[in-house]
Amino acid sequence: MHIGLNAHLLSKTAGYRSAGIHGYIYNVLAHLAAAAPDDWRFTAMVGADIPYTFDRINLRHSRWDTESPIKRILWEQAAQPFQLSTFDLVHSLAFVSPLILNKPSVVTIYDLSFIHYPQVLSPARRLYLRLFTALSCQRARRVLCISESTARDVAASLHIPTEKIDVAACGYDVARFKPLPVAEVQAFRQQKGLPERFWLFVGTLEPRKNLPTLLDAYAALPSNERLPLILGGGKGWLYDAVFERIEKYGLSNQVHLPGFIPAEELSLWYNSAETFVFPSVFEGFGLPVLEAMACGTPVIVSDASSLPEVVGQAGLCIPPHDVPAWTEALRRASRDAAWRMQARENGLREARRYTWPQTAAHIIASYQHALDLN
Repeated sequence: MHIGLNAHLLSKTAGYRSAGIHGYIYNVLAHLAAAAPDDWRFTAMVGADIPYTFDRINLRHSRWDTESPIKRILWEQAAQPFQLSTFDLVHSLAFVSPLILNKPSVVTIYDLSFIHYPQVLSPARRLYLRLFTALSCQRARRVLCISESTARDVAASLHIPTEKIDVAACGYDVARFKPLPVAEVQAFRQQKGLPERFWLFVGTLEPRKNLPTLLDAYAALPSNERLPLILGGGKGWLYDAVFERIEKYGLSNQVHLPGFIPAEELSLWYNSAETFVFPSVFEGFGLPVLEAMACGTPVIVSDASSLPEVVGQAGLCIPPHDVPAWTEALRRASRDAAWRMQARENGLREARRYTWPQTAAHIIASYQHALDLN
């Protein structure tokens, strides 16, 4: 079998776009061939300047600079169809397949934020995703989702039969995200000027991360019960409410915003934090939560969308908009050392459920189903 993969959302530079979907695609390509039968071949169609190589996967570089969303969409619909003749199956790794497609197809859906939080996109891109994602799912032989929550959402919102949907959840980099030596963590804290105890959030500053609720809960604690709160992540959209809350409650000395955290530092940030907090109201998966658990950091998350699925029996799951419940959860995380120890052990155990080789194996099984090879 020869599998073609549209991997044009791989990013060549670090930053907002190199997180999330890029990370999923990169790790799928890194593990896919090892999970496949030995006689299968893979060709990944990527942007012009993508520098990566992957075992047993041929990269077909575009002449177009598809870092530009407009050029990528034009490539997907105008150029891609002419590159598919040699493939037995086409896997679109991010939402959309070409309209002109005479091959069996699989499409991966990460979340439906463009439906539930449409303000994040321009009207043109929102319309493109709404129309073409639904059509791609309807035409595909299999639809891959990154969580059971996303699978349920795709079935309900796009009216895709559940028996046509497979789940290939995220994994994490086991070599990077793990408990680190105490001396290494202490040295990092000193380098960054971090306190011995603090609470950490990592994610884009945007409405669905629900940070105003977290700040309301944080401000409700007596000042002597508040640990410093670090909100790590780049500015997304409609983030003014975060800064307004900080000013309203006079929290500028206790709430710190270091901006985008480079991928190579993430494990050290997770290891340095006493507890990781993630109040998001909507996630396709919630990779920062998994990474924090893998580092042995206790977690407190919203009981919304995919987050309870990721946390399992570890950590605390709190209704996303229940400010008193969040305040009490922060208080418990600060006072209850026994809970922190138990949450650490449970988190390490739950994290082991998610590996990239397992993700790749689920994707290969979906291909086999699509090709009637089971």
